[in-house]
Amino acid sequence: MHDPALNCPLCPRLVDFRIQNQEKFPEKHNAPVPSFGDLSASLLVVGLAPGLKGANFSGRPFTGDYAGDLLYPTLIKFGFAKGAYKADPEDGLKMVNCRITNAVRCVPPQNKPEAQEINACRPFLIKEIEAMKNIKMILSLGLVSHQSVVKTFGLKQKDFKFGHGAQHQLNEKITLIDSYHCSRYNTNTGRLTTEMFEDVFSAIRKNI
Repeated sequence: MHDPALNCPLCPRLVDFRIQNQEKFPEKHNAPVPSFGDLSASLLVVGLAPGLKGANFSGRPFTGDYAGDLLYPTLIKFGFAKGAYKADPEDGLKMVNCRITNAVRCVPPQNKPEAQEINACRPFLIKEIEAMKNIKMILSLGLVSHQSVVKTFGLKQKDFKFGHGAQHQLNEKITLIDSYHCSRYNTNTGRLTTEMFEDVFSAIRKNI
């Protein structure tokens, strides 16, 4: 199973935080966020973790998160999604040859998962990649995602340095490409611009 159960018990700290949020916001998703898009896709986008009032509330990756305001319009522009992104899982947006997931499926306090939580969630990423028979590229958004993907393939971090726009051959079939995370902090500080983000997708389009 490549998506954790809604009551996944693997990470006690995240379970406690989930229960707190279920009590505060009972009408929201408040559970592990499943991946979005078909397993037949050639591109897998891997983020960090759901945002508290974004994907954790909506139940769809990056939906309602500030980062989704850049990610989804970019996916649409480059033909990896169709429709209109309205920060709502009922907006009718469809993925096209692309699937989105997170290195950690549950929202962590302060948006900072701990190492053991990233490790506990990695088997779901491993199973997901194994199930994607047509996968050609993985886009890692941020360092944590990059490191988790590299570990998923049993490779050494020192041989695969994170860098915006960097490409790494993981095996004979799959290429990893990195981007700074499209977070509010990175875009507000100018660490990641729309042009920089679109450059990464231009590189992806040349391979898919």
